[in-house]
Amino acid sequence: MRPSPLLLLSVLLAACAPAQQSQQSVRPTVPARVTTPSNAVLARVPTVRVVRPSFVVPGTPPELNASITIRYGPVKPKTILLLMPGFLGGAGSFDRLARQIVALQPGTAVWTVDRRSNLLEPQAEIAAANPAQLAQIVQNGLPLRSKESLSYMRDWGLDVTLRDWRVAIREARTLTPEVFIGGHSMGGSLTGLYAAYDFNGPPGDTGRGSDDVRGMVMLDGAPGLLSSQPLTPQNYTDGTQGVLGPLTGLNKLPEDPYVDAIYFGPKLASRAAAQARLAATQPKALAPSGGLVNYPATNLAAAMVQLEQRYALLPFLALKTGRATNAVEGNNLIAAVLGGKDSYWVAGQQDRDKPVGWQADPADPTNPQDFVGRFWTPLGDFSEWYFPNRLTLDLAAVRQGTRGTPFEQDLRVWHKVNLPALGIVAGEGVSTAGEYQKYATLTGAQMTVRTFKGAAHLDIISARSDGVARWILEWMAGVQARK
Repeated sequence: MRPSPLLLLSVLLAACAPAQQSQQSVRPTVPARVTTPSNAVLARVPTVRVVRPSFVVPGTPPELNASITIRYGPVKPKTILLLMPGFLGGAGSFDRLARQIVALQPGTAVWTVDRRSNLLEPQAEIAAANPAQLAQIVQNGLPLRSKESLSYMRDWGLDVTLRDWRVAIREARTLTPEVFIGGHSMGGSLTGLYAAYDFNGPPGDTGRGSDDVRGMVMLDGAPGLLSSQPLTPQNYTDGTQGVLGPLTGLNKLPEDPYVDAIYFGPKLASRAAAQARLAATQPKALAPSGGLVNYPATNLAAAMVQLEQRYALLPFLALKTGRATNAVEGNNLIAAVLGGKDSYWVAGQQDRDKPVGWQADPADPTNPQDFVGRFWTPLGDFSEWYFPNRLTLDLAAVRQGTRGTPFEQDLRVWHKVNLPALGIVAGEGVSTAGEYQKYATLTGAQMTVRTFKGAAHLDIISARSDGVARWILEWMAGVQARK
């Protein structure tokens, strides 16, 4: 259904209305009247990028042993929420949601996480590029770091990721005891794993991740998202097939340290960042020929056709903003096999004298122009260009309890959680309310579940509505009131 613009406000509020809760949930009161912070208000939220020394991994260059956060909001907050991005995601993926949370509750700070591999990205070249140079990057990408030169990434798995995160969490605890953690997609999985992790602390320190935080927020991602079946020690060493394709085993990690696949890799990530910058500043201009699409298209269309749910190759890289105009479409059977819904691809223009354009749909959750404007910023971008294969491998191997398994010492997920937890499901995303409820039964988490109706996987962190931000704030306030 496509409502008229006059019904836009009611449609947006309905799209974010809660649909499901677990039996364990406590339903917060929803304000009768909602005022969404304007883009001008969001822009005034103070932000800073902070890099701290972190866990030392032998063989890793010292400057890369780092814990990185983008911090939104006050320097001395009453509450801090630390958010971990998903598979292939960067701290910048939370830019809109983080600003919404702080704008709605100025006493709250949001610290979004860049994993240490984000330091490998030549972001200065994107920042300094003029439109002509951006066009060249869209066409050719930035030069890759060779896999041989990054062989030390073989050790950047679950343990390193969680210990880097803990550096920021421990710093947050010096500012306030009201510290919460959360994440989107795979970041939701990492949230649950952090709470159950044993950090092998010094005497007097239990080393339990759950002792560091008041509660957890999981945005369309629960533990187990990247694991399909238990791995054997031989699978872990030699590699096997995973949810997203072949898994690189420990023996091959030095020569294959990061993700470089048909759907994503460092070169494609640099091209996407450059195309997003062009779409943000020159949306109706022609996209570079030989770039991300093989037909004449506007910059905005060339950017959005990659991620719009109607055209996206993978359901975990999808959002809903509108559709291509002046486009000849065909059924995308590959996307359908990979889990896409009503999947199409753009073959070219209907009118050969005009480019393919983009038409925003105000009834869809995300505004395309706002999305491309936040995809790349000077502080951080939406993606993690050099995503470590070791982390993918560890997440395929780990289970909520690794005691008594071959991975007990390497993947130290031992403890019961027993924390308040908020799970938010994207109605057309990758998680279900049942998965959150199953997680709660397994761990003892006190789970509240909400559903963002009509949202694709990326809409949950990019939507124009502030419904998700309000749910998070209301839930955190409820947790704090019960102490």
